[in-house]
Amino acid sequence: MAKVRLFASAREAAGTGSDVIDGDTVAEVLRSAESRYGTRFGEVLGTCRVWVNGHDGAPDDEVGPDDELAVLPPVSGGAT
Repeated sequence: MAKVRLFASAREAAGTGSDVIDGDTVAEVLRSAESRYGTRFGEVLGTCRVWVNGHDGAPDDEVGPDDELAVLPPVSGGAT
């Protein structure tokens, strides 16, 4: 299990900003999240970066109950 924090469009698609999700690797946690939250979340997930404990995460990175995954969709904006 890992703590998962969802931001922006990922949070909107999931209907929550955080959860605890089963999985031993980043890929397993994300598959479980997609199964839990559905197709729209899966579509958003395809555009996201995933960080593990504040560092860029790879699909095969192992995670445990003390780890936090942050799902970060691309953002735009700023001043012109």
